[in-house]
Amino acid sequence: MSRGAIVVPVFILIALSILFFTHYFVYLSLTHFFGIAAPAWRTALAVTLFLLPATFIASSILAHRVDNVLSRTLYFCSSLWLGVGLTLLAACVVAWAAWGASRLVTHSPSPAWYGLAALVFTGIYSAYGIWNAYHPRVERITVHLKNLPPAWRGKKVVQLSDVHLGRVLGTRFLDGLVEKVNAEDPAGVFITGDLFDGTDGHLDELVSPLNNLNAPAFFITGNHETFLGVERAYAALHTTRVRILADEMVTVDGLQVIGISYPTRGHPVNFAKLLAQLPGFDPALPSILLYHSPTHREEAKAAGISLQLAGHVHRGQIFPIQLFTRLIYGKYYYGLHVDGDYALYTTSGAGTWGATMRTGNHPEFVVIHLE
Repeated sequence: MSRGAIVVPVFILIALSILFFTHYFVYLSLTHFFGIAAPAWRTALAVTLFLLPATFIASSILAHRVDNVLSRTLYFCSSLWLGVGLTLLAACVVAWAAWGASRLVTHSPSPAWYGLAALVFTGIYSAYGIWNAYHPRVERITVHLKNLPPAWRGKKVVQLSDVHLGRVLGTRFLDGLVEKVNAEDPAGVFITGDLFDGTDGHLDELVSPLNNLNAPAFFITGNHETFLGVERAYAALHTTRVRILADEMVTVDGLQVIGISYPTRGHPVNFAKLLAQLPGFDPALPSILLYHSPTHREEAKAAGISLQLAGHVHRGQIFPIQLFTRLIYGKYYYGLHVDGDYALYTTSGAGTWGATMRTGNHPEFVVIHLE
């Protein structure tokens, strides 16, 4: 039996277990705080909590088969539960803690107020998260690159990542991003993967705003391009002026720009070997490495890379996922990290996956001042 034949069922089992226990906790919390005792009401609540994630799965399948206003609306609404439900889960945890603490003082606090507070907080914070998702901010950083040619000194470049164009965020969203990027007057634009959301559809139309970029743009794949089909993503981008970098390098006025593709499932990337085999790569010259995930840092540093740009993590996207992404990626889950002549920037990304929500962080595109 292959490793994939074992890993996939185990992953599905773990995911379903987490889904069950989190929803069961919400069910217990709501029935406790609001004193829901009638069997009919308890059954209705249980069925609702079952249908909400089930509807998301069904709408995701439907979105791959049918592309119309109804399927998009259903996908948007059902996917919101991923964020709203997670926010409600966290609010219930706090409500239980507050109710337990208050019992030490009053001995008989009314649990309904704690349940109501959890629901009100969930509603307000979720509404903010939806608004926040549609308003990417500009993040400005300054990076020193050793031996930077005079042609690049004082110039700006932009990193775009994790836009996740698809059923929800589409041409209009990308139009707004391109307008903001052009306003920065960058010398180059680096798109570090997950431009697409893994959905089929009018891909050429989705990426058409990229033709309005005023600067040369370079693209590398992320994991969602592998879900979609790398060739489909490439075909769409071939209708634009964006340059695809698939395990290759280009030199622009003395600055080496390297793009490493995200590996397809079952084909791990030999990072050190790929960098060593790049024709013409000179570690003494400044370089910018585009790779979707903030990993392979030691190999990049050892190879002489000056700046590595990554995304993928979304900075957690929805609280409290940040706690888990930080455990997985350590301090590299977000932000600029400098180690001698090597630097890594991990962006929170401009778009969203699943729920069109951002809580506990902001979507962004990155303006990098080169020195």
